[in-house]
Amino acid sequence: MAEAPARPSGGAAAPQPHGRLFNFSAGPAVLPVSVLEEAQADLLNWRGCGVSVMEMSHRGKEFTQIFNEAEADLRELLAIPENYRVLFLQAGATSQFSAVPLNLAPAGATVDHIVTGSWSKKAAEEAGKYAAVNIVAKGDNKSIPAREQWNLTPGAAYVHYCDNETIQGVEFRGAPDAGAATLVADMSSNFCSKPVDVAKYGLIYAGAQKNIGPAGVVVVIAREDLVGNARPETPAVLDYKVMEGSLYNTPPCWSIYVCGLVFKHMLAMGGLEAVQAANEAKAAVVYDAIAASSGFYASPVAPEARSMMNIPFTIPARPELEKDFVAEAAMRGMVQLKGHRSVGGMRASVYNSMPMEGVQQLATFMQEFASRPA
Repeated sequence: MAEAPARPSGGAAAPQPHGRLFNFSAGPAVLPVSVLEEAQADLLNWRGCGVSVMEMSHRGKEFTQIFNEAEADLRELLAIPENYRVLFLQAGATSQFSAVPLNLAPAGATVDHIVTGSWSKKAAEEAGKYAAVNIVAKGDNKSIPAREQWNLTPGAAYVHYCDNETIQGVEFRGAPDAGAATLVADMSSNFCSKPVDVAKYGLIYAGAQKNIGPAGVVVVIAREDLVGNARPETPAVLDYKVMEGSLYNTPPCWSIYVCGLVFKHMLAMGGLEAVQAANEAKAAVVYDAIAASSGFYASPVAPEARSMMNIPFTIPARPELEKDFVAEAAMRGMVQLKGHRSVGGMRASVYNSMPMEGVQQLATFMQEFASRPA
C-alpha cells in the first residue's frame, strides 16, 4: 500500500481530524467527516439490529427504513414534486447514456443533445446507438453556446445536456430553454450543490460519488409519464418501470445508506440554499487566487460558464512547473490536484464536503508558489 504524502513542517496547516488530507479529487470525492464517523459507528451493528448495513436483506424492515428515509430526505432537499419517481440504481451515471434513449425515445425518434464537454459528448455518442442524434449546439469546452445559436429539432423525443462538465469545468447557470421538449439533465458533478426546480425537467440523473455519497449508485428522478415507455429491447435493469422501487435486483445498499446520511447532513446545514452559499464562497476563494496571480495562473473557462464544483487552471507561461505544483501541494496535505489526462494542468474539485479551510490553504499555497523567483 502506498504511504500518504508526508507533510513538511513549513507552511503546513493544522492537521484535520483523523489525519485526513484535503482531497480535491473529481470523484470519488470527499465526504463529510461526521457522516464517515456515523457510518463507522454503524458498520458492525446498525442501530442495535445485530447486523451491518452491508449484511442486511434489501427487503428487510431495517433496510426498508433506510431506503425510505433516504428518498424522503432527498425529496425534501430538492422539493421533488409528487408526480416524479426517485430511483436508486446501479451501474453509475454512464448507464443512463443508454437508459435514457431506451426509455424516452421510440424507435425512429430523433433526440437532441447539447455538447459542452467530454461527458455530454459521450452521452451523445451512446445515444446514437438507439436513436438519430441531432447536436443542438457544440461548445468549445470553454463556454456554453448562446441560445440563439441552437438548432433544436421540432418533435425531438428530448433535449439532453450535462449541467456541469467535470473535466472542462463548464457549468450551466440554470435550466436551459428547451422549448416544449422534454429536458433531460446529467447532474452527476453538481447534484445537490444548489437548489433546482425539478419541475422544469423530465428526467435528472446523477452519480453519487461527487456530492452525495460513495461510488456505486446513480439517482434517477423521472416524471411519472416518462416511466413505462421502454422499448422492447431494453434490458430489465435499464427499464425505469421494472426498476421502480429500486428492488428488482439487489440495490447498492451501503451506498444508498451513506447517501441517506449525507442528505440528513445537508438538511441540518439548512438545505440547498445554505449548501449553495457555502459552495459559492469556496469557489470564489480559488477563482480570486487565480485572478490575483497577475497571469501566473489562468482559467481556460469563460467567466460566465465557470463551474462552482470543478476548477481547472494552468500555469500558461511555465507549464513545466505544473508537476511541481501538484507534487508540492500533496506534500502540504492537498491531494488530487492534477488535471484530467485529456486536458492537463491542474483541477481543484471543491464539492459540497470540501471545507473552507481546504480552499483557503490551497489559495495560500497558490500565492506562495506564484511569488517565488523565476
